[in-house]
Amino acid sequence: MIIIYLFISYLNMNLNFILYQLVLPFILSSIIVVVIMHIAEKYGTKLGGILGTLPSTIVIALLFLAINKDIYFASKAAEVIPAELGVNILFLVVFAFIVHRSLILAFIISLSIWTILSVLIIIINLNNIYFSGIIYILTLIIALLILNKKKIESIKNVKVHYNKKKIVTRGMIAGLVISIAIILSNIGAIFSGIFSVFPAIIISTMIISYREYGPNFTSGLAKSMIIGISSVAVYASSVHFLYPTYNIIIGSILSYIASLSVTFLILSIRNMIK
Repeated sequence: MIIIYLFISYLNMNLNFILYQLVLPFILSSIIVVVIMHIAEKYGTKLGGILGTLPSTIVIALLFLAINKDIYFASKAAEVIPAELGVNILFLVVFAFIVHRSLILAFIISLSIWTILSVLIIIINLNNIYFSGIIYILTLIIALLILNKKKIESIKNVKVHYNKKKIVTRGMIAGLVISIAIILSNIGAIFSGIFSVFPAIIISTMIISYREYGPNFTSGLAKSMIIGISSVAVYASSVHFLYPTYNIIIGSILSYIASLSVTFLILSIRNMIK
């Protein structure tokens, strides 16, 4: 009986792991990327890039960190996220410039920079939400100045014909990358924060947009994503303060409302983005 009980317990643990670490992230991220690309293709890279960076995988990551560990662990993990989003911005800036030469080269260099800077964040043990926020804001300002100076512009709507293979391919790429990122987020507070915003959806979206519409569309989408990432930074910062103050559900809802407010603000001024 003891053996049977242990076997059932082990099976339940693995089923929960598969469900919450693989299946749900896979399904959610697949849907998100398909929606992102549909919006970008129909309405242009401005709207697609901004809406495409709404908090998604970070919600799942921080939620399950709070459930599996506790709210204070999730709050601690959120401290490093704004700074890490600054690293993601640099990833997009470098990618936007190099993708015109080669997609593979763009990813190699961009991911190398992402890895080096992320390791640096781990080494210095960045655990201050205010310092993390300052890094994000400075990175965002510098990135926009560079992109505007180099005349990287958003692309308007493109004509596209949908088919089942295209949709399934998009979902598979996004789901696979996101599932890996969610699994890797269960290491420690700083590691969890970093991997919760691993540029998985960015990578899958860039690959798909490049294959179908070329470097100009891809770099334009990257520019809008840089601006849209602000909603994720606001979500993480809100979680840091709200999780310990309220509970997981209320903290998540209020944090998402805050991030949506930032998104609506960005959308209201998106015509100012070149």
